Amino acid sequence: MLHTVTAEENGLTIKEYLRRLGASRRIVNRMKQSESGILLNGAHVTVRAALREGDILSLALEDDRPPEPETAVGIPIIRADFSSSGVRIIYEDGELIAFSKPAGMPTHISHGHLGDSLLNAAAGLFYERGEPFVFRPVNRLDLDTSGIVLTAKDQLTAYRMSKRLQAGEVKKRYRAVLSGAIDPPSGRIESYIRRREASIIERVSADSGIESEYSVTEYDTVWTSADGGRCAVDCSPLTGRTHQLRVHFMSKGHPIVGDTLYGKPSDEIPRQALHAFELSFPHPSTGEYITITDEIPEEITKLCRN
Repeated sequence: MLHTVTAEENGLTIKEYLRRLGASRRIVNRMKQSESGILLNGAHVTVRAALREGDILSLALEDDRPPEPETAVGIPIIRADFSSSGVRIIYEDGELIAFSKPAGMPTHISHGHLGDSLLNAAAGLFYERGEPFVFRPVNRLDLDTSGIVLTAKDQLTAYRMSKRLQAGEVKKRYRAVLSGAIDPPSGRIESYIRRREASIIERVSADSGIESEYSVTEYDTVWTSADGGRCAVDCSPLTGRTHQLRVHFMSKGHPIVGDTLYGKPSDEIPRQALHAFELSFPHPSTGEYITITDEIPEEITKLCRN
């Protein structure tokens, strides 16, 4: 990162500037340990150096080399061919890149998905570009949920976006097709979600907070079938619990169509009819409000035809 010191920043120490920038202690320590981590007008300096208007400050916030291969299952990362992965880029700037993840693709690798995850596709993309790569997703989607996954390109952006996520500044909207017509057609679902006993995957909705996490979902019905056997809702998880939307709608007696874990299989769609179609957030650097949208797949929209 190259920055020209402004009149407003004149007299600040680099340490004070980094604090304003929002850099974590870990990021600052990483830069301090590198000869090219913090350069002022081309010279290596400490964080105690004072800035003057017009100075050129260089900060090594980007990854300067590919990381050592490390995964949850202890094997090197496989680079997938991005062009044939089914993943699309729907937004990109110098700090962020948003992908449209297809259904059937996990966000991360696992024992059953060592080379076909979004991580593998992103690794392939950045390898083709000749750029260092560390996978830093801001949000995650289930295997059979399609839609937007936003990732940070460097440590500082990941840290800033994590703070925005924790502060509730990252807004997510999903389109879900439900079994039956939910009543009321618009509302708010509040409960505690916990892991079902003797299961490492399945979650349940509970009325108490014992070993559970408080969860809130807001929803609006956008379509109802003529016979009332199905409806489509736009929904926002105000908290980010595992399987939150799937559990909440199941708890109301309206599981998502095609959800085999919380409902039942569908002859019309091979996965749960759930798509993350909108993500809104203040940009980590400028504060400008960004809204990213992703087209709802045909296999979901065709469920909403009488």
